[in-house]
Amino acid sequence: MANHKSAIRQWRKSLRRNTINRRNKSILRSEIKNIRTVIQSKDRETAEKLLPETVSTIDRAVKKGAIHANTGNRYKSRLSQQVASITAAAPK
Repeated sequence: MANHKSAIRQWRKSLRRNTINRRNKSILRSEIKNIRTVIQSKDRETAEKLLPETVSTIDRAVKKGAIHANTGNRYKSRLSQQVASITAAAPK
């Protein structure tokens, strides 16, 4: 346990940030899981509809510091490629 007042305040702050980051990461993981399920089921229209929402959630998590910027970019890139591969492979 911290001894100095400033260290105690920092500890309380870290607990609050930890809770906020955990919530943001949980929301992010749920969104990614949802779109991956849709991609796996090869539902092109739903995947294209979910992609902008998921990208927005990823950007929000990056902005709030819950995940690193490069990690967010990697998620966006891979999800976009997967959605595009459904679109290209699906018959019209």
